[in-house]
Amino acid sequence: MFDFSFWELAIVLMVALLVVGPDKLPALAAKIGRWVGKGKRMMMSVRSDIENELKAAELKEMLEKQQSEISQLRNILNDTQSETQEEIQKALDSTDTKHNEISNKHD
Repeated sequence: MFDFSFWELAIVLMVALLVVGPDKLPALAAKIGRWVGKGKRMMMSVRSDIENELKAAELKEMLEKQQSEISQLRNILNDTQSETQEEIQKALDSTDTKHNEISNKHD
């Protein structure tokens, strides 16, 4: 995240030691550590929330795509069912016609 060299940290610590004093420096360091920890946790929480939202959006998009594909498959199945019923009806009509022709010849 931040790129500090050893000398930069040493200078910051020396200035803090001079400004705060040696007796309050450990308490200040602990307080800064807690704040940094809270900041990191907050950033991780925000990052996690953003990732979850992106995943949710991606899942929603996939679901919509699948719903569209299911709808297309239903249309294909309905068309196939209609065509099959028409063919069966034609076959039945043809069979009835031939049966009637045969019945009429025997009468």
